[in-house]
Amino acid sequence: MPATNQNFYSNLKVNTIPLGELFIKDELFDKVPADWHIIITDIKGSTIAVNNGQHENVNFVATGSIVSVLNIAFKHNITVPFFFGGDGATFIVPEPIVDVVMQALALYKDNTRKNFDLELRTGIVPVSKVYEQGHKLCISKYCTSGNFTIPIILGNGLSYAEKVIKGREGESFDYMAQEGELDLTGMQCRWDKIPPPENTDEVISLLVVAREENKQAGVFKKVVCYIDEIYGDSEKRQPISVPKLKLKSTFDRLGREMKVKLGKIKVIELIKEWMVMLYVYIYFNTKKGRHYLNRLVEMSDTLVIDGKINTVISGTSAQRKKLQEVLTQLENNGELYFGFHVSRESVMSCYVRDLEDGHIHFVDGSEGGYTKAAGFIKKKLAGS
Repeated sequence: MPATNQNFYSNLKVNTIPLGELFIKDELFDKVPADWHIIITDIKGSTIAVNNGQHENVNFVATGSIVSVLNIAFKHNITVPFFFGGDGATFIVPEPIVDVVMQALALYKDNTRKNFDLELRTGIVPVSKVYEQGHKLCISKYCTSGNFTIPIILGNGLSYAEKVIKGREGESFDYMAQEGELDLTGMQCRWDKIPPPENTDEVISLLVVAREENKQAGVFKKVVCYIDEIYGDSEKRQPISVPKLKLKSTFDRLGREMKVKLGKIKVIELIKEWMVMLYVYIYFNTKKGRHYLNRLVEMSDTLVIDGKINTVISGTSAQRKKLQEVLTQLENNGELYFGFHVSRESVMSCYVRDLEDGHIHFVDGSEGGYTKAAGFIKKKLAGS
């Protein structure tokens, strides 16, 4: 495969125009190459697991699948677009790393079942199949505040791939776990639940699905503009703020992280990690540490556009009621479906490759915000 193709996503131009405007500019979107692949991880029965109090484990396992894939891509000097979904993740990857990624996820799947009694579904669909079935899959790069770049997807290609994968119950994907240890270097989950910033009192996990693929861009523009109008720009509705961050360095928390990484708890490693945590408390009071915390807020993944709008925002109940009225009107007009979950805190898990700019922080509302919001949409789709 030509190197230019495996670097397709790396070479895309980063767009800085307002997001609402980006949606309606076709020329700023490129078709994903047909020889790339969609890989999806998803926790089977995640709604039940969340309702049984396993929401933190669900988020943690979803984050681990992202870290395992990103570490492989990093070693191969390839940048892949990925999308965090609370109870799983979606990736679009080029051919050269497909096999090694799927083998790593097979090992991670075994580890997840053994340590957390959660069934991680993994599957793969060629992008060419998406196009053969008449679905659209266009991608753009968008820069949010603080130079944090995210992929933006238009089209129902990823939703189609998800349906294919979830419809293959018990079917083998012919990828077996390989011997060796998982590489989950950089995975961390050491922050306590995070209350919303000052002058706000709730956190909303919101999902929006356009009813018609060919009207998706216009619908998304309306929704984003209404969110901006009601809540203010992305910085004003950011659910993470430095004053509300609090480390949770219990042995239980560190042990859970270790079980994901190593498949078991090693006492000496656990003590070593706890000593590192003591150092971290001191580090965050230094100039470099304060810079890291400010960048953490900027690098928080609170907006995911994967053919749907998925976002975590903070605000007041009055703002939420205004947004709900607008979205209900658009839903009644036949333009979209939406679902949301209101919580009093955010939860955050992290991928930290370095303490400068090599870190990403995955955010969800507490009690399984994204998972519960998705449940409302599933009910609406079932009744349509």
